[in-house]
Amino acid sequence: MNIRALIAEDEPILAATLARLLTKLWPGLEIVATAPNGMAAVEQALSARPDVLFMDIKMPGQTGIEAAEELAERWEGPAPFPHVVFVTAYDDYAVQAFEQAAADYVLKPVNETRLARTVERLQGLLEHRQSAEQGGSDPLADLVGRLQALLPAAPNPERLSIVRAAVGNMVRMIPVTDVVFFQAADKYVNVVTAESEALIRVPLKELLPQLDPVQFRQVNRSTVVNMGCVASAGRDTTGKVMLNLRNRSEKPRVSPVYAHLFRQM
Repeated sequence: MNIRALIAEDEPILAATLARLLTKLWPGLEIVATAPNGMAAVEQALSARPDVLFMDIKMPGQTGIEAAEELAERWEGPAPFPHVVFVTAYDDYAVQAFEQAAADYVLKPVNETRLARTVERLQGLLEHRQSAEQGGSDPLADLVGRLQALLPAAPNPERLSIVRAAVGNMVRMIPVTDVVFFQAADKYVNVVTAESEALIRVPLKELLPQLDPVQFRQVNRSTVVNMGCVASAGRDTTGKVMLNLRNRSEKPRVSPVYAHLFRQM
């Protein structure tokens, strides 16, 4: 079987080294493209449809995790989603966590012996892809979740209780508990309640850590929903998960990365 791979790495020397070692260890592997950043990796992956994606975690503009999430949202069949191997410079404690989680990774600087084990693991995953899919597992969501847990934690900010939103010459004081969902809109975030909407000039990335992680969950790159306002979750005609909200007609789409939040218990 002809296996195709894409490498996303912003350091050309490291990208070339990884490509050279992969060619040596996996003669049947075809490297279809090398992307210099996460944004380019997403576009090239959508075009080339690789079987395997080697993604550097730290890249300018968009991290490897963010690029994987975006790719998962935009990926359309029939080709299965590529197996993702993250490239990382984490130290020993993180490597042990990766090993325990059985997630694929390549540690910088690239070690041929360790890369050989990754190649062997990937070959096994590719051989058993069909049975894994039938088992209902979501390897991308699992891998992203593990990696996010290993990333350095940001300072724990005080939980937000009131959202202050300018409306004309007034400032509305919106209790966070009244918010049905937040949605990124260019440089703003749209704060949506059952009765109204208001814009705030705070990036969604900065807003999310201030919210109760049990009550508010991200469901795609641009939307965070109040889980207490979710009436039900179902699939549309294309098989994508959509949410039905209480007191709102919008039906937020759920990225495959977050679909596990709405599986039957």
